[in-house]
Amino acid sequence: MAEYIRRWACLLLVLFPFTSHADPVAFPLRVSENHRYLEDASGKPFLVTGDAAWSLIGELSREEADKYLADRQKRGFNTILVSLIEHRFSRNAPRNFYDRDPFLAKGDFSRPNDAYFDDADFILQKAQERGFLVLLVPSYLGAGGGDEGWYKEMEAAGPAALKSYGRYLGQRFRKYKNIVWVQGGDYNPPDHVLVNAVAEGLAETNPEALQTVHGSPDTDIQRMWAEAKWLSFDTIYTYDEVEDKALERYTSNAKTPFLFIEGAYEGEHDSTEQSLREIAYGALLGGACGQIFGNNPIWHFSGPGLFDAKDSWEAALGSRGAQSISYLKQFFDALPWWKLEPEQGRLLVDPDTLFPGTAFGSMSKDGSLAVIYVSGRSDVAINSAVLAPHAKRVRWYDPASGKYTDAAEQKTQRRETVTFEVPAAQNAAGYTDWLLVFEDRG
Repeated sequence: MAEYIRRWACLLLVLFPFTSHADPVAFPLRVSENHRYLEDASGKPFLVTGDAAWSLIGELSREEADKYLADRQKRGFNTILVSLIEHRFSRNAPRNFYDRDPFLAKGDFSRPNDAYFDDADFILQKAQERGFLVLLVPSYLGAGGGDEGWYKEMEAAGPAALKSYGRYLGQRFRKYKNIVWVQGGDYNPPDHVLVNAVAEGLAETNPEALQTVHGSPDTDIQRMWAEAKWLSFDTIYTYDEVEDKALERYTSNAKTPFLFIEGAYEGEHDSTEQSLREIAYGALLGGACGQIFGNNPIWHFSGPGLFDAKDSWEAALGSRGAQSISYLKQFFDALPWWKLEPEQGRLLVDPDTLFPGTAFGSMSKDGSLAVIYVSGRSDVAINSAVLAPHAKRVRWYDPASGKYTDAAEQKTQRRETVTFEVPAAQNAAGYTDWLLVFEDRG
């Protein structure tokens, strides 16, 4: 019997090597006092580590949805991005797995179908039980305001019906303290009145809930939605260099945290596991309060997507991209990450001119903690003068395997400049990215 149990335990470790033992989150979340990150109700910093699951409610059965949530929980994800009502990216849109429409009449926001929202309620309850933050999109607009989303129906419905819909959602789902409402969706409408109506209705019946916006790529959300009193924090959505966009947002907006909400997904845009890691670490080390990973086909599950998918969503759960995010979460969980700020030239010595490849990083104000991400480089040079004297533990972290190795410094001819060679030409997955970590040895 003991041998049988041991074998099952070993099998579980093989299947789920990233099983999370994170402390429970005290929802609801709030903006930290310094406006740089989110924290839970007890004041514990919350690093958004999310997965794009846009079609979760519209496409999957209750049992399938819980299977997905169980997998993401075991891999260390703590957030999901979901559409409450699906317009195109599910097999029977806008009807759900159980053939229930979100409205009693087609596109009539003033007449929500309780049976549909009962199914959504089940999934949201499971997400809450598993400790997920749910970034919930009440009415995805769709790229260009077209047929991928609900914008045309919203125009036809008008502000009064949309505000009624917002009130309905706020009242129905206010029992879930783990929901943050995400307005918009791949589009910046020329007139904000329709989105405002939904958001204001939500705020009337659930005033404690945070709200944000998913706009078109490269939108300055704070500027675009400056009049929105309901806007709680900022987002970034870009296919450009994420670390540059994050640093730009960090230096231009000190009023609210910002979340990296979307970029290139795994299985799309010729992404690789290294490019996906560079996106995720670029966002966090650039000052973002979290990042959302995406995978094709998982974002749309078995429904239609925008690109061909190689695998089923079940087969994609253990993708290399998902594993990389698990190692990212493991890495930051071991650090007081909320103390990090983009180094902005203080630590890295000529990061873009002396060497090929990429290097960017963050450090704490007191110099006791620093993290540098490098890719395509054989070494990196740092200014040791800005580090605290006790920040003497220096290690390399392999973001493809989650393993550390000690780092050996090499003096240069320049005063107070120290170089560190990467542990090997390639990491465990055959790519060229590494993280260099400086910590207080105590």
